[in-house]
Amino acid sequence: MNSEDTASATPRMSVTLTVNGKDEHLTIDPRVTLLDALRDHLGLTGTKKGCDHGQCGACTVHVNGRRINSCLTLAVMHEGEDVTTIEGLGTPEHMHALQQAFVERDAFQCGYCTPGQICSAAAVIEEIEAGIPSHVTPDLGDVQFSDEEVRERMSGNLCRCAAYPNIIAAIRDVREGGKA
Repeated sequence: MNSEDTASATPRMSVTLTVNGKDEHLTIDPRVTLLDALRDHLGLTGTKKGCDHGQCGACTVHVNGRRINSCLTLAVMHEGEDVTTIEGLGTPEHMHALQQAFVERDAFQCGYCTPGQICSAAAVIEEIEAGIPSHVTPDLGDVQFSDEEVRERMSGNLCRCAAYPNIIAAIRDVREGGKA
């Protein structure tokens, strides 16, 4: 059996995702990750493939309002769900408050991790405002915004350039400015 025969024998599945507010209909190999569906099938290259093992956070997106590592889940598992990528948070013409704060605070250097950082940061602000505790929350009934909370919640997003202080400052600016 040659590679063409193998490719044609691979089962395909239909999946519909709502990506950045738009229904997207795909027919894909059921083994395709959500990350690869976004990048390779929908052309949304803002979501980055870093480690491809769920360890760096570069692929962070929101699914039904919760952040996930898109490299660790299959696209077909999200049939009918809402997916928001960095492209769905804001555009160069109409930036999300976090995108603007990252620019103002110079919270990136090479920029590769930035889309995942911003997607996680948006979720972090929502988690804290919703009172969801983290491992460093001192009083589970009273979740307060602090640099320590942000650092803990952002710990799954790695920045090889070490822009962490500026990332924390950008998140603080948005949270304290009420721009999220």
